[in-house]
Amino acid sequence: MTTERKEMRRDMEYTIYQLEFKTGVHFGTGMLNESACTFKADQIFSALYIEALKLNLQQQLYDAVKKGNLLISDAFPYIGQQYMIPKPMIYVEPVNRGESKQKKAYKKMKFIPVECLIDFLNGKMDLSNDPMEHYGHYFQQTMAAVRTGEETLPYRVGTFYYEEGCGLYIIAAYQGKNEKCLMEKLLTALSYTGIGGKKSGGLGKFQYDEKQTPGKLLESLQKKSDRYMLLSVALPADEELENALENASYLLEKRSGFVASSDYAEEWRKKRDIYVFTAGSCFVNCFAGDIYDVSEGGKHPVYRYAKPIFMGVSL
Repeated sequence: MTTERKEMRRDMEYTIYQLEFKTGVHFGTGMLNESACTFKADQIFSALYIEALKLNLQQQLYDAVKKGNLLISDAFPYIGQQYMIPKPMIYVEPVNRGESKQKKAYKKMKFIPVECLIDFLNGKMDLSNDPMEHYGHYFQQTMAAVRTGEETLPYRVGTFYYEEGCGLYIIAAYQGKNEKCLMEKLLTALSYTGIGGKKSGGLGKFQYDEKQTPGKLLESLQKKSDRYMLLSVALPADEELENALENASYLLEKRSGFVASSDYAEEWRKKRDIYVFTAGSCFVNCFAGDIYDVSEGGKHPVYRYAKPIFMGVSL
């Protein structure tokens, strides 16, 4: 059976939102005393959806994303004026094959500067200086659980602090000004609420600035290519899966968690687990993905974002 090759949409516009955190952040890893320094597209969608509920804009957000008219990337590091992207899941042989340090460095890195993409694919990227070396630092913050009539219990929360001039950025792809305005209205609301865990403790607050998409990144987002890299967690619809897997190189990640809604059930309930492709996965055939309902027996749907943003990574 032959399948039609799918390519990414090129009728979208792109912008970057640069998030500057004034506080530490706690992005869950499954351990309370640990924290990641980045977060996924499904996390920011969930956070934006909660803000949309407060403003009665949830249907607008759902429709825009469901139709593919508003797409969101994972959050990636920026360091000064340098924007990082995931390391493509493509085998690269360093030019200096005999140097084991080079091979180890290529294997260890998670992000690369966008302007170094071609050098990376050619095995010529300079790895003598790690751009992430001075990105930020981890800290275990002690908090207290106060229970009525019981002894106060201290516990540790893993927190990440960004160095001056460092933070996270997200790429938004949008069809028109209505989708862009919706994104910015919800992002503004979220900036006051905060993102991640322990927001009640003051973590996760940020301010954001819209930035012009760097030329090399914009070119890669728009160009036709023989291979595309995923910039967000995503999952093809059932009818897309076989075609998407053709000659793909990818990593799967289980996404789970609890439902953040007091109206969903009488007690805290977990979302249905779902496996998605991670950012950095590479595909010959693009796919549209979807928003999946991961509720299990609650009073309303619970949505998991799994729509892709792709960039071309061919030489």
